[in-house]
Amino acid sequence: MDTHSLIAWLIIGAIAGWLAGTFVRGGGFGLVGDIVVGIIGAFIGGWLAGVLHVHVGSGWISSIITAAIGAALLLIILRAVRRT
Repeated sequence: MDTHSLIAWLIIGAIAGWLAGTFVRGGGFGLVGDIVVGIIGAFIGGWLAGVLHVHVGSGWISSIITAAIGAALLLIILRAVRRT
């Protein structure tokens, strides 16, 4: 992995984590937490899109959308588990 790919992952993760924290009630986890949630969410969103055979598109915007959906699902699950 080169430096540009790592920076792209961090930027997409930060944006996706922030978006997910905005849409899911309860706020985010701070910058580093949002990046982590966004990157994990990107994996979840990519896996889910593959399983459901959904293609959002290509490029930065579709990557952010897919990662944000996965991150929102992750936040919903984390908040549901934390409440119990």
